[in-house]
Amino acid sequence: MNAPARPVVTPAATDPAPQTGASAPITQDVLTIPRKLPEAGRTNLVGLTREQLRDALIAAGTPEGQAKMRVGQVWQWIYQKGVRDFAAMTNLAKDYRALLAENFTVDVPELVSRQISADGTRKYLVRIAGGHEVETVYIPEEGRGTLCISSQVGCTLTCTFCHTGTQKLVRNLTPGEIVGQVLLARDDLGEWPAPGRAPKDETRLLSNIVLMGMGEPLYNFDAVRDAMKIAMDPEGISLSRRRITLSTSGVVPMIARTAEEIGCQLAISFHATTDEVRDKLVPINKKWPLKELLEALRTYPKLSNSERITFEYVMLKGVNDSDDDARRLVKLIRGIPAKINLIPFNEWPGAPYQRSDWERIESFAEIVYRAGYASPIRTPRGEDIMAACGQLKSATERARKSRAEIAAETAR
Repeated sequence: MNAPARPVVTPAATDPAPQTGASAPITQDVLTIPRKLPEAGRTNLVGLTREQLRDALIAAGTPEGQAKMRVGQVWQWIYQKGVRDFAAMTNLAKDYRALLAENFTVDVPELVSRQISADGTRKYLVRIAGGHEVETVYIPEEGRGTLCISSQVGCTLTCTFCHTGTQKLVRNLTPGEIVGQVLLARDDLGEWPAPGRAPKDETRLLSNIVLMGMGEPLYNFDAVRDAMKIAMDPEGISLSRRRITLSTSGVVPMIARTAEEIGCQLAISFHATTDEVRDKLVPINKKWPLKELLEALRTYPKLSNSERITFEYVMLKGVNDSDDDARRLVKLIRGIPAKINLIPFNEWPGAPYQRSDWERIESFAEIVYRAGYASPIRTPRGEDIMAACGQLKSATERARKSRAEIAAETAR
């Protein structure tokens, strides 16, 4: 095993920094831009795979002999240039642009509000079809930026340390609603090429995607797969599969399919070293306990020293943070090329847990490190706007209330 990195505090690529003081700036923009709703009978092209787009264009009157070329043209306008108006797709004939406008729309989810943390983290409240809401978080870092996207409205897993888990599952997101979060964030960041110019060559503001927002991605596998295929397409958003990480709580039957059909990096929401404790923290463990989960990970098709599995481990005071837990953890994952992300618990109003003391977290990290595994301690990001890992919960009412009001309601 290669020598691991020393346990250090690192910015979270997946953990949307605490407020640095009472005067730390927090900004919130409530956007009142009216949403453009698609007209009846028109199909939204965002989220269609290349094959689906081809079929849709042919059904609308595109000659089959031109379909491949037209797919490439439209695809680049939407995903490489960020253009939503067919009239601006200037390498298409006017009559063809009119045909597209008559039959299709290019729509992304509605941006309801944006909050910017003292550390630059941005949390977006996003409204999708049916008036449902999800949250998306952008985490800026040195030389890169990570977007944490949601795959479901709410969540069905009820993990007891996670605020999202207190919200019941409403529905799965569509591929367009998933990849639409990426387009929306690039809009906000101004990361589209200027009209008439080639795509930007400089360091990308949105360089990574993590499926660690609301929901369990592997319970919405087909939509997540199609959305990530769009994100990875080299003629569009063009993110490498190594720049995309999918986090699962352990839907064992779908783990191999993740490697085979998406090919992205894998993270496991682990959080405990015994079935007794994990059953309480991550109830899906009752269906697929640690032994079955670890067997699936040991046979993960893309497992290698260069593509390690990330084990996410939230540090809960007096629950899972002992030295014995650290020793059991390294014993459990022995033989699996891995990195262990230690996550100081991000508290939320009414949470039944507390964050482990810093000295305890460092002691845990040192044991893991001495066993040969990288054990970075993640710096919480966006806590001041409830954007940190485990704090997301889509509710406009909640988003407009203060922490004190939420805490008072929880205590009733």
